[in-house]
Amino acid sequence: MTSNAEYFARYEAIAVISGRMLVAARNALWNDLVRLQDEYRQLVEALKSAEAGVKLDDGERARKFDLIRQILADDAAIRDLANPRMAKLSALFAAPRPSCVLKELYRAR
Repeated sequence: MTSNAEYFARYEAIAVISGRMLVAARNALWNDLVRLQDEYRQLVEALKSAEAGVKLDDGERARKFDLIRQILADDAAIRDLANPRMAKLSALFAAPRPSCVLKELYRAR
């Protein structure tokens, strides 16, 4: 059984990592972001196993929701920063290869 202090320490660790992920995204440090995502996933998995048996009073429940709101706000900001990058990558993969474009141009003559 996890104590409430341990339980909140896990949430706070996730909030810290999500904040670091946001800093990495703001600075376009995509490799750092990927590394931090792995750490984030591990913390979330550990939190899932710790949830059983934790009883929260109203104040603790409010604290938990504040942490979740912070984590979700960081996540939304990261997605906003990453989506243009992902769109550019998708466009690169979707674009015809230069050799194909050249062949089409020469056929049109």
